[in-house]
Amino acid sequence: MEKRRKFTREFKLEAVRLIKERGVSYAQASQDLGVHVSQLRNWVKALADDPQHAFPGHGQMKPEQEEIAQLKREVAKLKAERDILKNCHGLLSRTVVRLRAVETVRANLAPWRVAAVSLLEAQSPLKNVVHGWMRT
Repeated sequence: MEKRRKFTREFKLEAVRLIKERGVSYAQASQDLGVHVSQLRNWVKALADDPQHAFPGHGQMKPEQEEIAQLKREVAKLKAERDILKNCHGLLSRTVVRLRAVETVRANLAPWRVAAVSLLEAQSPLKNVVHGWMRT
């Protein structure tokens, strides 16, 4: 498998100048430079479409592409934050349900506690144990 060749911005600009300014044919420039004719046509078109931002190279992007990439990163971050908040909401909902269940159990035990206190007024030996249980 042949490795993909990379060309510098300067090389591409010189190739386009050969064709446009010096009048060299695409076929001749292709043979001289060792680049396929269709690649040369793409370079000429790219320079004609946007001379200022043609052939950015080295990880640089056109301003529009850079903005799109930045917006994609921001969307990914916001989705992650949203998912975290969704998970927290579910956890909080389950916690609230459990707290309500505990409150219900305590409310249902209240009459039994009153009965236990009245039984303890007789000074039984289990008085301290039961009082400790009622404080919880």
